[in-house]
Amino acid sequence: MLTAVDHVQLAAPPGSEDLLRAYYTGVLGMTETPKPPALAARGGCWFEAGDVRLHLGIERDFRPARKAHPGLRVTGIDAFAARLAAHGAPVTWDGLLPGHRRFHSEDPVGNRLEFLEPV
Repeated sequence: MLTAVDHVQLAAPPGSEDLLRAYYTGVLGMTETPKPPALAARGGCWFEAGDVRLHLGIERDFRPARKAHPGLRVTGIDAFAARLAAHGAPVTWDGLLPGHRRFHSEDPVGNRLEFLEPV
């Protein structure tokens, strides 16, 4: 029986760890968590905020996820969107999901991210 999502993994190009750290910690306000030594050798970064865990793994033939994406629930969505925009991240509002306010954005390597708040 499934009980929870432990983490979502996104891909990133080789050498992008500093960009990822700046975005996921500085812009999204997540905390970087250490990878186990055997996995750290592969590169990439792990981040968390509360029960939300995102793993960014290095992929040599990287292509950003343009359709597939994590849906990240937020509070204070207007302020959150303003924060992303102030850091130069795109904010595209979408009013198509009943009972929610949401927008899409991209991380610095082009992966699509959805941010939503129930209304």
